[in-house]
Parts: sequence; structure tokens; C-alpha cells
Amino acid sequence: MDTRFLESFLIVIEQGSLAGAARQLRLTPASVAQRIRTLEDEIGCPIVQRDGRNVRPTEQGLAIIEQSRAILTSVRDLCAIAASDKPVGTLRIGAISSAANGLLPPYLKRFFECFPEIELHITPGSSSGLHNAVLDGNIDAAFIVEPPFEIPKTLVWQTLRSEPLVVLAPEAIRETDPHEILRNHPLIRYDRMQWGGRLADEYLRKSGIWPHERLELDSLDAIAIIVSQGTGVSLVPDWARPWPAGVHLKKIPLPASAPCRNLGFLIQRNSPRLRLFNRLLEILQKPLPAS
Repeated sequence: MDTRFLESFLIVIEQGSLAGAARQLRLTPASVAQRIRTLEDEIGCPIVQRDGRNVRPTEQGLAIIEQSRAILTSVRDLCAIAASDKPVGTLRIGAISSAANGLLPPYLKRFFECFPEIELHITPGSSSGLHNAVLDGNIDAAFIVEPPFEIPKTLVWQTLRSEPLVVLAPEAIRETDPHEILRNHPLIRYDRMQWGGRLADEYLRKSGIWPHERLELDSLDAIAIIVSQGTGVSLVPDWARPWPAGVHLKKIPLPASAPCRNLGFLIQRNSPRLRLFNRLLEILQKPLPAS
């Protein structure tokens, strides 16, 4: 479908006549009428009706006006992004909480200095939910944990940060062996429905550790607070700061062979915004200046 024909349809409705639309488009009334007929042939129903010299939309025409405007806006937005060295428009990005709170904020000032015309919408969610949202085209890209399965060929993955699993323990604990701590103290488990929690669970099972479970939840900040209060210990990724204020913990590393939670960036391979996101990745991969 030629978007010029949609534009002609909207202008005809706004002007209320073929002659008025022709003057605005700098075409003949016959050319405008031909565009409308072609559009009606593609849609399969009449979308305008004449009343003397005036033209008004049919019921079917009324039904497509708002969607036609949205299509034209999107096309203009994409053309501007593709053609301009200073992109404009809106980006819809998903981010898990540890990325939204720790990875992204230090870089946002630099991002908006580079792209002052971009409006950024950040959608929170789980890694699995945001992965599916990118796959379905509901958001443009997402900062998530690397999926525990093969990434579809229609998507592009870029690792930004590797977070090794660590044991969190209250300051009062004197033991230093991470496996013994996990065996001897109640476990505040990182939710196994989360990909990072699944990684921790696999490590426990492969290491032959079957801890006494006291609680299971999906918030890393909440886990840190609960461990700090002495309720138990936990096995979590060493996620990006800031951590909750006022917590007093020991962070005990695992053996070097322990797995890492990879945090990264997922986007559609053929996204019209891929060039912009590549520039965003360049910003994220540059070290911040010392404060």
C-alpha cells in the first residue's frame, strides 16, 4: 500500500472536497480521485462518499482514520531515524530491575546529550517476559539476562556485563568456605522462575548442596536486606550497584569455575532502529569518567 494514498485520503477528509485536497497536494482533482479509488480497491470497500461537491467518509472510512494517521506518523518517524545523524522519535526499551537501577542510570545523561530528540520509555519486567516482548515486537529492545536457550536467529544478543554468582551472608557469620555456608545456614533462595535464580539452583545441585530453604523470592534488593538482618544466606549474581542502603553483608566468592549471569542487550536483527541501538551500545561500552 502506497502511504501517499493514505495521506491523500486523510487530506480529502480534512478538506471536505477533492478540489481542496488537490490544491494542498498540488495535484489535479482527477489524480486525487484516482488515488482514493486505488486505495478503495486495495482495502476492498468504499471509504468516501460524495454529497454534491463535498466529500465525507463512509462508515468504513471513519473506522480507518485513526489507524491511517498512526501509520503515517510511524513511517515519518522511521524515515527521520534512518536519514538523520541526530535521530528523533520514541524508543521503547525493556529492562530488568537490576539493569534499570544499576546498569543504565549512570549512562542516561550521556545518552540524552548524544540524542536530545529521543524520547525514552523504559518498561520493567522479567527477562523471560521482556524477551518475548522483543520477539513479538511489543518493545524495540531489552536489557535482560542471557536466555538459557538458543536465541532465535531473528534476534541479536550483545553481552554487556558478566556477574559471577556469590554467596551473601550476614556480617556475624565467621565461616569463609562458601559451600559450607550454604550447607549450614538457611537459604534465602533467588526465585527459580528467574533465569538468574535457575543458574543458582543448577550450581547448588551440581555441587551436591541441598540447603534448608527458608524463603524464595525474585527481588535481589529484598534478598540483600533479608540476609543483612540475619535471616539466612543466599546465592545470587553479583549485580550492579547501587545495592540497598544500610545493608551489612559479607560477599563471598565461589570457586573460579562457578558460572556467571550474563546481562546484555536483545534486539530484533532487522529492526529499523538497529543503527541507533548500536550507537547506544557504544555509549554503554565506554567507561564513565571518574567522579
